[in-house]
Amino acid sequence: MEVPVYSIEGKEVGKIELASSVFEVDIHTHAVYLAVKQYLANQRQGTHKTKSRGEVAGSTKKPWKQKGTGNARAGHKRSPLWRHGGTVFGPQPRDYTQKLNEKVKRLARRSALSAKLKDNDIVVLENFTFNAPKTKSFVQILMNLGIQNHKVLFVLTNTDSKDNVYLSGRNLPNVELNRVWDLNTYQIVNCEKLVIVESAVEQINQKF
Repeated sequence: MEVPVYSIEGKEVGKIELASSVFEVDIHTHAVYLAVKQYLANQRQGTHKTKSRGEVAGSTKKPWKQKGTGNARAGHKRSPLWRHGGTVFGPQPRDYTQKLNEKVKRLARRSALSAKLKDNDIVVLENFTFNAPKTKSFVQILMNLGIQNHKVLFVLTNTDSKDNVYLSGRNLPNVELNRVWDLNTYQIVNCEKLVIVESAVEQINQKF
């Protein structure tokens, strides 16, 4: 499928072919769900921890004798029933990592890209660069394209991860920049507008 290519001034300057095997597949919503769930689960550190009665600081001495005081019986002051006592069945460190077959990941990415194209949320931008990092110039490009009020994902080529374009846009709150090789389903689904640099289109066609 051919889509227009826009200049940084927001004008159409040509056409480019998007591979139908990547951008026009049947949308597999369950594969997208599995990929997003795996990505979010893998972001969790799993370092949550509470202390049990055996780990709380304090004496193990019996506070008072078992009978005769009129108080409820008590073994020691680290009991979960007492203030500053241990926690019963509290969270413990664990690994939230999930595995997903590579074929399912590729299907999910193709489905997400196809959904974006179907909703006309993909913008192909001609190759450009800056002489020096300048956020103001990057914001001007967004305004020229009319997407300054949207959550935008910029897809750069694998060699552009540390160039002036990346440095100019990385601190904007609603803009995320990523390389083709690191592109994942969650980022595609989570953005409102997907801006792909012209030179990155061929890399996407080859990878996905």
